[in-house]
Amino acid sequence: MPTPVKSVLPVVLLGCGGVGRYLLRHIVSCRPLHANQGVAIRVVGVADSSSLLVADDVHSSGLDDALLTHLCAAKAAGSPLSSLLGQGNYQLFRNPEARSKVIDAATTLGRTAGLVLVDCSATYDTASLMKDAVDHGCCIVLANKKPLTGPYEDFQKLVSNFRQIRFESTVGAGLPVIASVTRIIASGDPVSHIVGSLSGTLGYVMSELEDGKRFSEVVKTAKSLGFTEPDPRDDLGGMDVARKALILARLLGQQISMDNINVESLYPSELGPDAVSTEDFLESGLVQLDRSMEERVKAASSRGNVLRYVCEVGSKGCQVGLKELPKDSALGRLRGSDNVVEIYSRCYESSPLVIQGAGAGNDTTAAGVLADIMDLQDLFQRTA
Repeated sequence: MPTPVKSVLPVVLLGCGGVGRYLLRHIVSCRPLHANQGVAIRVVGVADSSSLLVADDVHSSGLDDALLTHLCAAKAAGSPLSSLLGQGNYQLFRNPEARSKVIDAATTLGRTAGLVLVDCSATYDTASLMKDAVDHGCCIVLANKKPLTGPYEDFQKLVSNFRQIRFESTVGAGLPVIASVTRIIASGDPVSHIVGSLSGTLGYVMSELEDGKRFSEVVKTAKSLGFTEPDPRDDLGGMDVARKALILARLLGQQISMDNINVESLYPSELGPDAVSTEDFLESGLVQLDRSMEERVKAASSRGNVLRYVCEVGSKGCQVGLKELPKDSALGRLRGSDNVVEIYSRCYESSPLVIQGAGAGNDTTAAGVLADIMDLQDLFQRTA
């Protein structure tokens, strides 16, 4: 006998990139699992950077699974949402009207049936929309780090009702880093500091350098494997790790901004995007960094250590960059593109809580987002 549906979670998704598309696929494929748990996720709207698809009646219906599957295929092929016109019972709105329609859905559902606004985009532009959703009583789930790493006032607003926000996938993809930190804090056990390797790309690069490979060779290989952004400097500059560090620091109560974080870039400013093209950086810029990186790796090895690109969050501030660590430590043993986070507190003072696993990838990140959505189910009205 099928389990009766006890909770319906209306969802509006912002962002149809890799993570957003995987999330929609996961929602569709997990229908039987969620049905057995008495939960139904109803996708009532999907937005990209230019438009919004929304169900005709967000109170009673959502976008059907066939349409969601077709939408994923269309966006993967580079087609706009408007290419789906005439294929279902929904309406399409283009910006700036699309934004107002998201607010309409938030107003309509936020304090009645409830609404989960999910941000899988990669822009700060969604921050004001997320804050408006909070005002209307909506739950919010973020894989996008930027709304949480803008002005501190924005962060305060977004987490003002902490029970109604989830952002696990902003740090460590699907790893339970945020949940672990918040549970420790809630227990009254003060977290003293956190050390983590939170870039799968830089974790791979640093572990490969241990084998005597050249920095330029390793970065090019990482790019060919799809580990880096199209311009590897987006990874090598450390800003993505810095955003994750800032989220952790703010979670610990530090009222700081990106300007307060010391970030070590693995390339000098004269090889930056404003001075050198991506092609020239790959062809002639990277090799200029080989000798200095080789010397640092050898120096660390002579002391029985290895180099890791880590973030350190604690009472002395926030740093992001290369650090020598013992080979036999959790971070020192790290190989490949895994993430590792060490959390130190009163209870975990001499032996930290260590979280390790895949910390990157659209599939893994989307799974973390879906888990966050499901974690909110108890806040939604029960059906008869």
